[in-house]
Amino acid sequence: MDAIDSEILGALREDARISYRDLGVRVGLSANAAADRVRRMVRDGVIQGFTTLIDPTAGGRPGLVVFIDVTLRLDTTNEEFERVVLRLPGITEVVHVTGEHDYLVRARAADPAALDALLRALKRDAGVAQSSTRIALRAAGGGPAR
Repeated sequence: MDAIDSEILGALREDARISYRDLGVRVGLSANAAADRVRRMVRDGVIQGFTTLIDPTAGGRPGLVVFIDVTLRLDTTNEEFERVVLRLPGITEVVHVTGEHDYLVRARAADPAALDALLRALKRDAGVAQSSTRIALRAAGGGPAR
């Protein structure tokens, strides 16, 4: 990877649907060259996939923003956990952290029942031994947590 690949990854993090033409303009390449680099990074496993994040509050439901501290089971590797957790509905961010827990997971849930289902899936499917969940009440500036 070089500096242009890093720029491409940054642009894709902001907007994974950016056209190759616009991506090329942004990083100083032709559309074809930008597309070739993206395809190479997909082939090499640098880019592991593209996803659509759906706002669980769509349709007027208020929804919950939650932060989940996660401790993995001893038989679960970081790679296994990350592979599974990123496919669970509502997950918006997964951060490997230092301290008492292994990961901090940010997620959105439409309601308490959806949060309960997510927590159960973390334990059943992602190898989580323990979790501690905090619900965001509001974001800085007084608005609802996004």
